[in-house]
Amino acid sequence: MEELILKKLDLEDFISKFRLYFAREQSLEIQGDINLFKLYLDELDKIAFTPPSNILKLDNEMLLLKKQGVLKLEQIFEFIKIIKYFLYLKKLNLSNFKYIPLMLEKISIPQDIFNISNYFDNDGNILEGKYEKLDFINKNILTTHLEIKKQINKLLQNSNFSPYLVDKQIHLIDSKESLLVSAGFNKILKGQILHRTQAGYFYVFPNNIANIYDRLETLKNEKEMLIYEIEKEISNIFLQNILFLKFINKEFDRFDSMQARIFFAKNGNYNFVLPNKKNEIILCDFCHPNISNPTPCSISFKSKILIITGVNAGGKTMLLKSILSAAFLAKYLIPFRINPFKSKISYFKDIYAIINDPQNSKNDISTFAGRMLEFSKLLDSSNTLLGIDEIELGTDANEASALYFAILEYLQNKNMKIIITTHHKLLASKMTSNPNVELVAAMYDEKRRLPIYKFLEGCIGKSYAFDSALRYKIPHFIVNRAKEIYGDDLENLNELIEQTSLLKTKLLKKEQEINKQIEINQCKSYELDSLINKQNSDFKNKILELESIYNKALYELREVLKKNDTKEIHRFLNKQHKEFSKLPKESVNKNIKFQVGDRIYYGKNAGSILSIKADIATIELDYGIKLKTKLSSIKLASIKKQDQAQKIDFIKNAKSCNISLDLHGKRVEEALELLDKYISDCLLAGFDEVLIYHGIGNGVLSNVVREFLSSHPKVKSFSDAPSNSGGYGAKVVRF
Repeated sequence: MEELILKKLDLEDFISKFRLYFAREQSLEIQGDINLFKLYLDELDKIAFTPPSNILKLDNEMLLLKKQGVLKLEQIFEFIKIIKYFLYLKKLNLSNFKYIPLMLEKISIPQDIFNISNYFDNDGNILEGKYEKLDFINKNILTTHLEIKKQINKLLQNSNFSPYLVDKQIHLIDSKESLLVSAGFNKILKGQILHRTQAGYFYVFPNNIANIYDRLETLKNEKEMLIYEIEKEISNIFLQNILFLKFINKEFDRFDSMQARIFFAKNGNYNFVLPNKKNEIILCDFCHPNISNPTPCSISFKSKILIITGVNAGGKTMLLKSILSAAFLAKYLIPFRINPFKSKISYFKDIYAIINDPQNSKNDISTFAGRMLEFSKLLDSSNTLLGIDEIELGTDANEASALYFAILEYLQNKNMKIIITTHHKLLASKMTSNPNVELVAAMYDEKRRLPIYKFLEGCIGKSYAFDSALRYKIPHFIVNRAKEIYGDDLENLNELIEQTSLLKTKLLKKEQEINKQIEINQCKSYELDSLINKQNSDFKNKILELESIYNKALYELREVLKKNDTKEIHRFLNKQHKEFSKLPKESVNKNIKFQVGDRIYYGKNAGSILSIKADIATIELDYGIKLKTKLSSIKLASIKKQDQAQKIDFIKNAKSCNISLDLHGKRVEEALELLDKYISDCLLAGFDEVLIYHGIGNGVLSNVVREFLSSHPKVKSFSDAPSNSGGYGAKVVRF
């Protein structure tokens, strides 16, 4: 199923390139929580490490161990490579990270497995000094090989034998070192002929080294028997630790899945998009991997159904494939070319594409029947992203519009998100009455008579079939005859359908905007009612508190008056004066002159002054609530600038951060992360203006910085710096 969708979406080559980054073959699926997986990726992106070398799948080896079988040294070394790689990762400096160290901390390597990993060099050979008997045999084998070489060199230097030598090379025939000689060699050399060439020469194995070879074979046999004993010993230890080996084998697959994505992203300058659950697809500057010089695609698809219409060969099918491809790649967290900061992609359990013609003469299935068969398989699906190319294909247009209208209406209620391309204006027009439908049209340059591969939202596009026919070399007289047959009435009908559809779309959007504003106003009204109720409650509590103080004082006064003691009366009055002085009093800073338009704080809430009358100000808080309050209850948020045109004056007394940030040489993701943190620090430090250096270069970093500053809620304005402060390579940012 996975391979089929890759083929339909033209992603086969892209995914094949991605798979090359795995140390061993594995599925695209992510094991475990995808959000945690993304946190691992974010940290790995900042860690300098070497990717693992190729490692075999060890499923068969695991099964052999469970059956108490004996692994060969090369199989054992595949496990050792995994152990050695995790030991390498544990030695990295990861003190500044959180999630990767926690993952590695869980991998506690048993001592006997650790010891075995030290038996091998990086090529899988057992190191000298680990097995004394093996070292002895290897030494004897080496000595024997040197003895054979010595005997052969002696023959080569024999002047009587030289006339029979074809060359002075040592040839390996049937694993035996032999010489290439001509006929008559037996007068000088006794040996065994191993092979004869077409030219009449002979490969001869000399008898004087045959005995040495016998000793060599004996040593090799002893070595093989010893190696088998070593393999049995290690396999037994592996069996005792099989649960650990199973665990670390699985952990390696997980890490391999991460590192492949990281290095693929770095080498291709790709970005990750973490899928969400908002049931929307917003693509910004997406480039389909199969197109060599693509026009970046941007689309917002928030409803349940997206209908793509417009000119033939204008990119409708490619837009459909692009949306499905982006969703597929995001689902498996495979990096690709996109603006990740402005893109949002929902997670879909299944992604299904009906793109190719399903007609099959072998199975006697027509185009329309094949389409119906594919739809029938989807009727019980949910949380699926479905793409259908040329939905009207294969049957009568009028019947198809009614049938597909009913099918799409049913599927949208199954929590499906559906994208279709069509030339069928009747179907598109009917679907516009559905509030869950969005329209986009492939645009066309009528002057040049060429598609421009861009899309206009909210309308039904023309097919421009006649212009397309001319573009593909159909003679003018045939096209003109087709226009006569088509007639003006049908053309006018199509124009009417397009205009009606556009009007419907505008009305639906207007209705949605009004409903949204009503919801906002209702929310503000609720917040205002809550604030009024709180103020009334505070006011009542204050009255009760004052009444309590008043009654207590009145009671004490009566008690004092009963005594008719003047001194006691004075003491009472002094006491009450002290109590009164403890009550909170309104204080007005007469040095501060409030003006209409000033930014102020009311408690912890920011706002601005709308009007002032005496000592009462009407203010509006940032979240929309208007109220009247005394000037004593508000304070200025910042001192108003008297001269906006004055020379840039940077604050120099901030202690928490610098007044400038240099982003030269940074990657886009790293630069945006630094910029976001720097602006937050500046706001905390109270800066009014700062300077951002980004350089000129190829303009990529400059554009990214400009987009980020434009969308930041706390940035009031920004402009190019003066020439002595960086000019076009820097931005002055005001808060």
